[in-house]
Amino acid sequence: MRLPIIIILVAFSCGTTWAADRPNILWISSEDNGPHLGCYGDKYAVTPNLDKLAANSLRYTRASSNAPVCAPARTTIISGIYPPSTGTEHMRSEVNLPAAFKMFPQYLREQGYYCTNHTKEDYNLKKPGQVWDESSRKAHWKNRAKGQPFFAVFNYTISHESQIRNAIDEKDRIHDPAGVRVPAYHPDTPEVRKDWAQYNDRITMMDKQCGAALREIEDAGLADDTIIFYWGDHGSGMPRSKRWPYNSGLQVPLIVHFPEKWKSLAPDEYQANGASDRMVSFVDFAPTMLSIAGIKPKPWMQGHAFAGKFEVESPEFSYGFRGRMDERVDLVRTVMGKRYVYLRQYAPPDIRAAHQLYVYNANHPGVARSLLRWQIERGPVSFLGKEAQ
Repeated sequence: MRLPIIIILVAFSCGTTWAADRPNILWISSEDNGPHLGCYGDKYAVTPNLDKLAANSLRYTRASSNAPVCAPARTTIISGIYPPSTGTEHMRSEVNLPAAFKMFPQYLREQGYYCTNHTKEDYNLKKPGQVWDESSRKAHWKNRAKGQPFFAVFNYTISHESQIRNAIDEKDRIHDPAGVRVPAYHPDTPEVRKDWAQYNDRITMMDKQCGAALREIEDAGLADDTIIFYWGDHGSGMPRSKRWPYNSGLQVPLIVHFPEKWKSLAPDEYQANGASDRMVSFVDFAPTMLSIAGIKPKPWMQGHAFAGKFEVESPEFSYGFRGRMDERVDLVRTVMGKRYVYLRQYAPPDIRAAHQLYVYNANHPGVARSLLRWQIERGPVSFLGKEAQ
């Protein structure tokens, strides 16, 4: 009777040691915001928590979301495949992965990771079986078994486009519209300044939520065992950003932190308070997570691991796309390098501008009126064409 007990104890011991050999991974994501953070040189921003994280981390200056809207962007992340390759580039599609493929958290779970998502998924792919141990408003790394490594995602929506025009408490208004730096592709009007100011107020609120998530890790004594990624899911909800694969719609903040214990898994160029101009995009996230966990990225994944055991050299370009957005099909393709952005448009600018104004009339009526007046004066090229690049 003693032999089975010994075998069980040895197996348990090996499992515990095996789990300890893998880092925890925390993802913090925010919706609808570009790199409008203090650590990215934006002097108008008030983002103390993310600035503090960046001071001890690596900040990517050429990070791209591949798609300028949530569902295609998150589909890219979860699969490691460009959505045009799977037929999932259209907003709110539903397509099956090939039978032999899985979403990357499934491979982490097979290796003993406790995987949680709080709470947004928004994939255009049908989930091929159980992807998360829990994906809900109650999902948290604290619910794992003792000693089990975790991969935990927290998605914050306070900076979403819908929040830019919603009323906020006066105590939360800290950005003066007079201090806004109005982009060259926007008219300088009170409506535009007001929306940019409130967008930045929402970014500050998001930063506070990020700070709370980071403190939970520290308070639990897990800071030395946890690799941290912070990223925004695409450009801001302001006109000519979200939904449009220009640099303003695709460029995102990406901050990665590797504690000393796991520096061996960090990117080759890693240094605290450092910056990297490596071309990184969402299609790279899945192979990178597998690489960090010691899993060789799947050969069908189209991204490049930028950290971990299987890190590879940086690609020369990042690629972006747009398919159907809401009810309108508008095929656009983007190639981004370190100096230039090339866009191939398949619809004339006046049609694109008309659709853009339709969207903004619903989401930003004041800004839409400003854009319409500006467009009448200067033409649609003002915020969609060459002048805006």
